[in-house]
Amino acid sequence: MLNLQQVAVAYSGNTVVKDISLSLAKGQIGCLVGPSGCGKTTLLRAIAGFEAVCAGSISLQGNIVSNAEQQLPPELRQVGMVFQDFALFPHLSVAHNISFGLRHVSKSVKATKVKQLLQLVGLPDLGQRYIHQLSGGQQQRVALARALAPEPNVLLLDEPFSSLDTELREGLAREIRQILQQLQITAVMVTHDQNEAFAMADMIGVMAQGRLQQWASPYELYHKPASRFVADFIGRGVLLPGTVLAAQQVQTSLGIFQQRYVSSLQPGDKVDVLIRPDDIVHDDSSSVTAQVADKAFRGSHILYQLKLDSGEQVQCLALSHHNHAMGEHIGIRLDLDHLVLFPRDH
Repeated sequence: MLNLQQVAVAYSGNTVVKDISLSLAKGQIGCLVGPSGCGKTTLLRAIAGFEAVCAGSISLQGNIVSNAEQQLPPELRQVGMVFQDFALFPHLSVAHNISFGLRHVSKSVKATKVKQLLQLVGLPDLGQRYIHQLSGGQQQRVALARALAPEPNVLLLDEPFSSLDTELREGLAREIRQILQQLQITAVMVTHDQNEAFAMADMIGVMAQGRLQQWASPYELYHKPASRFVADFIGRGVLLPGTVLAAQQVQTSLGIFQQRYVSSLQPGDKVDVLIRPDDIVHDDSSSVTAQVADKAFRGSHILYQLKLDSGEQVQCLALSHHNHAMGEHIGIRLDLDHLVLFPRDH
């Protein structure tokens, strides 16, 4: 449905998006995440047709809509857009906001469509209200319904939850995901919130300095990051120094581990091992202990910052009924499915 091949976008000769390739099948949802200024919104605008590409190509349903020689106007792309500020019309009712893009159809068809969409987004009785009479979450649903009204092939969402309360965001992301899946609509969302991306996406692209660092499923990004940047940006974790003992063995301050993924390592090579909080299990019966250096209560869990005998620190996510005092030593063991290693820079 959507295919980008080596796409680049430049402003005044300055290339801000470089060599981006990714694809989404019909009904798949992709998210672009990354720090501010990394180019994710520019890339979204290029897909919509608001920005020209200076290299590469963008295709929708197998047809090229952007390359260095040609650019199909946004209104001919069958692409819907939900903006960060919703961009709803305050002087129009909810129903008229939704039907705004439905030109060249009869009043009865419009009315039927609006009714269906209000039902779909969970606002069946609010068609006659005005925008200022709605909550932020309700306004978001109206913006979604308006974008869906012309039946786009691809829906683009630019930080659609950024103005909403934190507790609303993940729930709304899951709701919108269900709606898009029901309609089998391909979508691309830009967000800076990883939890939103995890709740929403089939595929996530991590961007930095205009480049796509990795395009993968949420599971792969978390457990098999392709670079230090991705490992650091996605989720929590620390990089623990280690030394390669043999082709498939690595020594760290937490013991000797087997690794089978990096074949280029030689005995004696210095590496850093990614340890996530969920890789370390609190186990009172373990002979390996660590000291509680810091703790953060998270309701069902406590995130512990633990100091090892070596002086290095790791994190552990434990059930909150395991409530230990600062300075206390607690038993830990590693539950690593596989090692994520990065060669040491120095």
